[in-house]
Amino acid sequence: MKNIGLPVKPPEKTCNDPLCPFHGRLSVRGILQEGKVVSCKAKNLVVVEKELVRFSKKYNRYYKVRKKIHARLPDCLHAELGDNVLLAECRPLSKTVSFVVIENRGGK
Repeated sequence: MKNIGLPVKPPEKTCNDPLCPFHGRLSVRGILQEGKVVSCKAKNLVVVEKELVRFSKKYNRYYKVRKKIHARLPDCLHAELGDNVLLAECRPLSKTVSFVVIENRGGK
């Protein structure tokens, strides 16, 4: 298992996934984001939703914005609907996927 350079708990399971940051050749860099899993229907892919609070100058009020992020889920990690996960930015893996799950923080 390789060190990815981030203070996260490495997974207990091992995998042969080449797109795993812990056991494969995928490197992580840049942004770390946390969100809630809202879909895990596709194989090795999760959709994570982040809720942000923005300020409107015109109306002088705060409003909520939801942002969905597609992320790769390695074989050694497990995430279900409603779990809070930590994402790390990586190279573009497909048209919409540029993040990988590096830690499942549980939740629901």
